[in-house]
Amino acid sequence: MTHSIGILMKSPKFLIGSITSLLMILLVMIYPLINTKDPLEMMALAFQPPNSDLILGSDNFGRDLFLELIYGIRTSIMVGLVAGLCATLIGLVIGLACGYIGGFVDNILTALTNMFIVIPSFIVLILISVSLNSRSSFIVALIIGLTSWPWTARAVRAQTTSLRNRDHVNIAKISGHSTPKIILFEILPYIASYVVMAFILQVASGILSEASISMLGLGPYNTISLGIIMNWALVFEAPVAGAWWAFIPAAFAIAIITFSLYMINTGMDEIFNPKIRS
Repeated sequence: MTHSIGILMKSPKFLIGSITSLLMILLVMIYPLINTKDPLEMMALAFQPPNSDLILGSDNFGRDLFLELIYGIRTSIMVGLVAGLCATLIGLVIGLACGYIGGFVDNILTALTNMFIVIPSFIVLILISVSLNSRSSFIVALIIGLTSWPWTARAVRAQTTSLRNRDHVNIAKISGHSTPKIILFEILPYIASYVVMAFILQVASGILSEASISMLGLGPYNTISLGIIMNWALVFEAPVAGAWWAFIPAAFAIAIITFSLYMINTGMDEIFNPKIRS
């Protein structure tokens, strides 16, 4: 474990992604402690340009956009983490069951996975969001997680299938170990790095999905996220008014967050993927 971390620390891509993500998290955790104002407080004219008092100007309601951006990043990261955890856990359980047990269980769960893959997850996400009367950021995160697990399940299934007939697994079978114990101690440690990489990609995907549905006006209520900031800018015609500060910083924040996560994933892939490493 320590050896793997040491190798990762030598990867420029992993370091760039990790440092960027860490700085972003520290910013959204520390800044609200310094600036304790309500991000929804109106304190200027609509679409006021950036100045010494308002770093990123004001939005259509005359609110501090920089403060909104900080809270928006925090909400989007939280949604991404919850959605990523949910999708990764579902995909991991289904993938392990398919790959190790095989047979009838594999056929049923693979058919379920393929059904979710065939139906566009974004369409399902929109339909579920529309049908809900109350949408908190946590509920939106769960919906995203419940609609984005299939590719993780397929990846885990492929890895598990390649491991189930290895010598150490066969020895565990002969020794009379139970199926859950074999999966937990003989297979899961060998695919742990792939699971972590899948989680990172699911977090990035969750952030992008939340931004997409929020821009359509189907995001969480009574909160601020990066997608909601962009939705406000579009609804109140910020591009027409030339108020670039109302939407470009939020779009840039989404790009930076997802870019840093993909850099972390790419750095890990170069270390743990034998084909790339060779």
